[in-house]
Amino acid sequence: MSSETEVGVFVNSVLHYFESTVQQDAACGTPHLALRRHPELSDYTGIVKISGQRDGVVLFTAPRSMLCVMLMCMRDTDMSHDNLCELVGEIANTLWGNARRSFRHQVSISVQSVAHERDAPMVYPANSRPIVIPIAWRSYHARLVVCLDS
Repeated sequence: MSSETEVGVFVNSVLHYFESTVQQDAACGTPHLALRRHPELSDYTGIVKISGQRDGVVLFTAPRSMLCVMLMCMRDTDMSHDNLCELVGEIANTLWGNARRSFRHQVSISVQSVAHERDAPMVYPANSRPIVIPIAWRSYHARLVVCLDS
């Protein structure tokens, strides 16, 4: 599977999540390599670790305000820290599930984890550079970060 195809699995997964969960389309911006070794994270980050033929991490990172509006669209009034963590974790879990189906036995994918603000250092493969995919929804901006070794 090519790198473009692998990244596409995660992009399609995030876009489908918005379409099916909040019933509104999100848009994918132009993917780019991270200028710095570690891309900037937003308020909440869902993390999926991958190992096997390819090692790395996939992150969905979004601001609190975006996640709160997503919850409102889902008719959820609980804007607590725990509920926001649960939402970003659910998005990461969706990435995990779709990747698991697409990559089959080529990789092992960990269950998702969640980081709040910058409280968890990200570990990227040594011989890789994160690909950052901007995700726009309404007036909000999140990022999908795919970092797999070569």
